Amino acid sequence: MKWMVILIAAAATIGAAPVKPNWANTVTQTATAAYVLGNVKARVRFVEYLSFTCSHCAHFTNEAAVPIKRDYVSTGTVAVEIRHAVRDQFDFTAALLARCGGPTKFFGNTEAIMARQDVWLADAQVYAARDAEKNAKLPIEAQLKIIAQATGLAAIVKARGVTLPQINACLSNKAMHNAVLAMTKEAFEIRKIPGTPHFLINGKTAPYSDSWSGIEPSLRAAITAK
Repeated sequence: MKWMVILIAAAATIGAAPVKPNWANTVTQTATAAYVLGNVKARVRFVEYLSFTCSHCAHFTNEAAVPIKRDYVSTGTVAVEIRHAVRDQFDFTAALLARCGGPTKFFGNTEAIMARQDVWLADAQVYAARDAEKNAKLPIEAQLKIIAQATGLAAIVKARGVTLPQINACLSNKAMHNAVLAMTKEAFEIRKIPGTPHFLINGKTAPYSDSWSGIEPSLRAAITAK
């Protein structure tokens, strides 16, 4: 009887449509260490220059994360690339922690940090007023570790499965520091973006918007363009 079950199962698969990959589960890294979500050969490459202390960036991330993955990235039509444009020490700490855990954690970490931006930024303001000056002479790694704990940023990524040893290693990782700072230099000094968020669609600056409804038409136009 077992052979009959096998034959029936095999027959059921004949002519079945191939299963399409869900590209929203694929993350790769560029030569400049930026992370890309989706099919690297997608027709449209959507780049966001992002600052974690930018309220407009948080607004866009909170609105766009679900629909862009569901409707565009998952099908392989659009790939999303995030480039850092760091503005201050809190932004730098958040960027390093978003990257902690590697490619598979990055986009989820970013969304989690942005979802709680108002909470941890309030704690950052308290730290800046009370402790930043006295800690300014500490080595940068020590400052980042203090900021991560004082602002609650470390707790956000710990809740996503990143361990404290991993957090400390990321905050001390010189190669990671250099990659984030190099992206920042490219953003502000070479490309000279006017602020964040700043978007590129297939290498061209997209009309400014901090809302999903403002950006989606430009993505659709790029998809249908010949």
